[in-house]
Amino acid sequence: MPDDVPRRAKRGGYAKGDARKQQILDRAIEVFARRGANKTSLRAIADEVGVTHGTLTHHFGSLEELLVAVYLEGDRATDGRISIGDEATPVEVMIESARVNREVPGLVQLYSMLMAAAIEDGHPTATAFADDWFSRVREHLAQRVRDGQRAGRIRTDVDPVAVASLVIAASDGLQTQWLIDDTIPQREALELLERLLRNPA
Repeated sequence: MPDDVPRRAKRGGYAKGDARKQQILDRAIEVFARRGANKTSLRAIADEVGVTHGTLTHHFGSLEELLVAVYLEGDRATDGRISIGDEATPVEVMIESARVNREVPGLVQLYSMLMAAAIEDGHPTATAFADDWFSRVREHLAQRVRDGQRAGRIRTDVDPVAVASLVIAASDGLQTQWLIDDTIPQREALELLERLLRNPA
């Protein structure tokens, strides 16, 4: 039918736009990996990606939006290298995540930078990202605590959400220390927390 033609064209336009956005994002990840987040501006990325500043801002309204998109894309890429069973405790999840993250230091740096920006005024994109990120990770880990408590692996006299919050805080804090000094006992510290949460029975 004739009405289908503009709809098809519109879908094709969206598909091309999405593909172009993905190309820019893939190239931007390479630029960030080489230059670091602190030394990268939208104009510098546009130049290296081979697009105009206007094209870049069309797909990513600000450098902060691009930073969030780069982090989320990088995080999706590392997910495939994380090996976690259904019975893994919250601490075991973070130990495995830390292992994979150490392979991409730039991603850890970008995460820390976004979280630092999130607590400052005038960074709504970073704040929204951090709020959503912590909410999702906290609930995911809290559910693993509940599952572990039912299975007798985790002590039952602790609140699942409080445990999840503590594990995130420990993991993020150790990650920051690792960025400054990569000899800190990151895994050992998390394993200590694991022992403290283990069911004594």
